[in-house]
Amino acid sequence: MAERPEDLNLPNSIVARIIKDSLPEGVNVSKEARTAIAKAASVFVLYCTSCSNNLAMRANRKIISGQDVLGAMADMEFERFIEPLQASLEGMLFLYNDKILHNFAFLVYKKVQKERKEAVAKRKQEKSDKKPEDIEEASDEGGENEKENEDEDGDESS
Repeated sequence: MAERPEDLNLPNSIVARIIKDSLPEGVNVSKEARTAIAKAASVFVLYCTSCSNNLAMRANRKIISGQDVLGAMADMEFERFIEPLQASLEGMLFLYNDKILHNFAFLVYKKVQKERKEAVAKRKQEKSDKKPEDIEEASDEGGENEKENEDEDGDESS
């Protein structure tokens, strides 16, 4: 819980931005009115939270759900806000699920990249672990080819 009653107030900057965005241009709101709206909004949030918590407790749950908030809106007689709030919650759920899918795809991508990196490192390690005899034999064969190439080049210039 909050230690002081002021801790329960919404930030003035947030309230001022909401007020500014909801009113037509050129309308000014006094500091006293902004403070009153902020306190009223805080009281509304606390009341809605309390009603939502009561609904959750009646259902023997400790977690308040979106449906509890919708029920609280009806209990508080704010029925006209239920439909827009429900649409907003469904939109948030869609965005949340989309974000989960995006994060899953990112994790799969990272795992594939890690596996590729490990495979490359393993191949490099296997190459460096080859016997020195194998490397010498391979270089001898390459040396003979170089001599053949030099002979061919020498023949062409003659």
